[in-house]
Amino acid sequence: MDRVKESLFNILGQDVVGARWLDLFAGTGQVGIEALSRGAAEVVFVDKVRPAIQTIQGNLQITGLRDGATVVQADSFVYLRQKNFAPFDLVYVAPPQYQGLWLEALAILDERPSAFLTPDGVVAVQIDPKERQPLSLNNLLLYDERVYGNTQLLFFENGQVTD
Repeated sequence: MDRVKESLFNILGQDVVGARWLDLFAGTGQVGIEALSRGAAEVVFVDKVRPAIQTIQGNLQITGLRDGATVVQADSFVYLRQKNFAPFDLVYVAPPQYQGLWLEALAILDERPSAFLTPDGVVAVQIDPKERQPLSLNNLLLYDERVYGNTQLLFFENGQVTD
């Protein structure tokens, strides 16, 4: 996981600095916390499991990176269907494997990408390569994908034409 996380941040480079992130299915929060440590302005961590939320809060406390962090205990799909948040520079999707949850999250993001992403925003998805399947998206465009052993990163941008 450390190699994949390092690769993710190498790909994103300086775009992390000052960025606003959404970490869906946040788990331990390690990716969002790394973003904060690299200069992200804000990370919203979303997970529905109470022990995960407690772990994120504890990790933020230990690292001293609570400023800029918002921890939300909610189902990621319910959170995405809300309309009361500003767009993000990066939406990170890393759900539990082999349940098709990444496809469902991507479909919601694809419905209204401008509601979720800033104009140069990115959706980064982390899955097992065995989960990869053809996608039918209307607005998000796959622009990069990388495989690191049993982990694949997919990068999407908003391809929706705006007037």
